Parts: sequence; C-alpha cells; structure tokens
Amino acid sequence: MGKLDGKVALITGAGSGMGRAAAKLFAEEGAKVAVVDYVEETAKETAEMIKKGGGEAITIKADVSRWDDVDRAVSETVKAFGKLDIMVNNAGVFDNMVPCAEVDDNLWDRIININLKGCFYGCKRSIQEFLKQGKGGVIVNTASVAGIGAMAGGTAYTVSKHGVVGLTRQVACEYAKSGIRVNAVCPGGITTGMTQDLFKDSQFAQLIIGMVPMGEVGKPEDIAKGMLYLASEDSRYVTGTLLTIDGGWRAK
Repeated sequence: MGKLDGKVALITGAGSGMGRAAAKLFAEEGAKVAVVDYVEETAKETAEMIKKGGGEAITIKADVSRWDDVDRAVSETVKAFGKLDIMVNNAGVFDNMVPCAEVDDNLWDRIININLKGCFYGCKRSIQEFLKQGKGGVIVNTASVAGIGAMAGGTAYTVSKHGVVGLTRQVACEYAKSGIRVNAVCPGGITTGMTQDLFKDSQFAQLIIGMVPMGEVGKPEDIAKGMLYLASEDSRYVTGTLLTIDGGWRAK
C-alpha cells in the first residue's frame, strides 16, 4: 500500500522541478494528482509521466496569482476526482538576488503576487473545499531557507518567503480544530529549472555550496520526499511547522 492511497492531491508548479518530483512521487504512493502549472506543455509532460507509471493525473493550466484561476483549478480537481485531500502550494519564482535599492515595482509585484499571494489563494480555496467536505485536509506550502533568514535570495524573494512562513503558521492555528493540517517545506539550494542558470555560474555555485555543511546542493526529489511526509499520515500530529531541507545550511 502507498502512503497516499485513495487521496487526491493538487500540486501547483508541477510542470517542473520540485513540483514535478512531488507529483510523480505522490502518484507512486497512490494519489490521484491534479498537475497545475502556468506552462501547460510542461504540466502535460508531468501528467504523461504519471500515467505511464500507472497513475492517474489531470492537467490544469493556471496562474496562481489570479484568484479565478486558483478557484477553477480546485473546482476542476473536485469535478474530476470527486474531492480534494491535499493542496501543495509550490508554484514560485526567483528574483535573481536583486538587492533592495534595485528592485522595481514590476519585479516586486511579480515575486509577491506569485510566491505569496498565490500561496494565500491556494490556502484559502483549499480550506473552503476542506470545510465543505467536512473531513479535514492537508496543505503543504513551499517556503525556503530565505523564509527563515536573510541572504538566501534578494529582497523581494526573501520577503515573499517570510510571508509564506507566517501564512503557514497562522492558518495552521486557525484551522487545526477543523482537522486541517498546514505545514511548509523550506528548501535550501536545489537544482531546478528556476535555479539552473544561477548554478551554471561557478562563483555562485561555490558560494552556495560553501554555506552547506553537507557540501552539495539538493535535488528536487529530496524536497518531494519531505512534502510526502507532511502530506501523509506519518505527520498526523504535525501542523504549523517548517521542515527545513537544506543540507544543514540553516543549522550554522
């Protein structure tokens, strides 16, 4: 038996990186997966990977910074699979380490709207569905080591991820008695499509690796396994917590 047998999961940003790794792993563990991404082509690729592995998946194109899109994504998931058990708010973008004095309104709005507002919309809409169903539910948010300290991103990114941490803790407390668990993963340096160009810069790569006691960057699968733990009954008594997966970066 899989850890998520009989469960329905919606994962945003599932067209690549950590979201794709989570979608595949969740399906392997028995979940039916709604693969949600702004880039429809990559979302379809993830769904096909799941289907080829014998799992069930649907594809939904959505911009998480738009309420109507998030609302529709949840509604389409419930229509296709009959319910929603797990919401993974993973979609996010990076700001390429831009410092405060150089942040313009367009960059600020883009990072905050996708990383923080998108997470808020995902929490709000899934909680509405969980309360309607009356059987609780699980939310896993993707924060970052930038959400628990400085210098792991530029100003906009760090602020957005601090917001995700605060949102996670607040919502966990508000809805714990309704059987809804809300937690976040805090990845460190992970090689994904979003960061691969940065890691091609040997100076940047060495800077990050130098901060990590384990001496290496992580893989999307490392984060997916943490998401699985928080989404499954293995974490039955865990809510409002941050699971830091960073090779020891923030332990220093």
